[in-house]
Amino acid sequence: MNASLPRVAIIGYPNVGKSTLFNRITGTREAVVAPESGVTRDRKEGLAEWAGRPFILIDTGGIDMAAEEPLHQEVRRQAELALQEAVVAIFLVDGKTGLAPQDAEIADLLRRSGVPVVLAVNKCDTRLAQDSLPDYWALGLGEPMAISAEHGLGVGDLLDAVVSRLPDAREEVEETHSIRIAIVGRPNVGKSSLLNCLLGDERTIVSPRPGTTRDAIDTDLEFAGTAITLIDTAGLRRPGKRTTTDVEYYSALRSLRALERSDVALVVVDAAEGLVDLDLQVAYEAQRAKCATVVLFNKWDIQALDLERAVERLRAKVQLKPPWLAVSALTGRGVDKILPLAVQLYEKYTSRIPTAELNRWLGAVKVGHQPPGKGGKVIKTYYMVQYATAPPRFKVMVNSRALVSKPFAYFLENRLREDYEFWGIPLVIDFEGKEERYS
Repeated sequence: MNASLPRVAIIGYPNVGKSTLFNRITGTREAVVAPESGVTRDRKEGLAEWAGRPFILIDTGGIDMAAEEPLHQEVRRQAELALQEAVVAIFLVDGKTGLAPQDAEIADLLRRSGVPVVLAVNKCDTRLAQDSLPDYWALGLGEPMAISAEHGLGVGDLLDAVVSRLPDAREEVEETHSIRIAIVGRPNVGKSSLLNCLLGDERTIVSPRPGTTRDAIDTDLEFAGTAITLIDTAGLRRPGKRTTTDVEYYSALRSLRALERSDVALVVVDAAEGLVDLDLQVAYEAQRAKCATVVLFNKWDIQALDLERAVERLRAKVQLKPPWLAVSALTGRGVDKILPLAVQLYEKYTSRIPTAELNRWLGAVKVGHQPPGKGGKVIKTYYMVQYATAPPRFKVMVNSRALVSKPFAYFLENRLREDYEFWGIPLVIDFEGKEERYS
């Protein structure tokens, strides 16, 4: 995502349809939508385009000026931060409930911000909402625009109004590939705290209550000249432990999808609780998504973990044998090592081994290891080639694929990992038999 693009923030009271409008404009289902209020808490950004003008759309949590709970106050603060970054604000109100006192309070906040505002009255697919449309002139924000985020009614006119208020288009900046790094783990292990520590900014809401993060939140930054996108995700529970609510189901689904679109996964473990089976399951999900993987033992300032034993178990149970770091998001200990290690893994993840070198390596492996046979026949390896990166993918020509056993395949993978230091890197090795090639 190009950080130089103008930002447009969707602001409004809880449950007026902000996330539905976000999904409609961005053409995605990235924001979690549910009938209950307060689902969106952090700022969420998505790329949008209308009439040839690209911009970044920001979905925000609902602003409730009267709420006194710390979490509600933090949601409001995040929305206000989004407003500070925006060049245009969409003030979304609920046409079904009619003009309410909280709308006037938010309108006052918007006027004081000095940001150009487009007033959108949502849920205007009913006669009642359409009849109440003139009432919204009282907010003093100009003409209210009738829309239905769910059905798309009036959204085109809304976007016309938004684009007309954007600053003049600057010269396009060539966009470089960003290393996508997902921060994953079970609930309440400190993922959002770690993200904020990496950024040096309170970008996401941190709370001792598990499940605070519901969406996968993308944040762009530049580190040592390298473009990086950090993705904060909702905590992953075991499938049997997840509730049946739509919010939790879709939050978990978006976390898994965040892994699928990421290059590197930072698996966060609560060092105070130790390495548990669910941590290994999260690492497995990262491996299955073909992500380069690092394990971070967080909360090291309060740990009581036998690190040596935990690392030994990690290497025994996780096929990738990922590297690890002991860190503390609270004190900042070890956090400065995370991004350098992630970039280093990405370089391995996208590296390519010349074919001649691979075949010299394969020849040396054959000298030192005689693979077991089947039915009196012994597998023969002829040559090896790397045909893709991210993750590294290899093809090995053999006399018969039927002779390839799991132990031999794992042996070859582990030797490749050891000799080329592919620690934490998913490796794909395909075997092709002569009978398949010439059939």
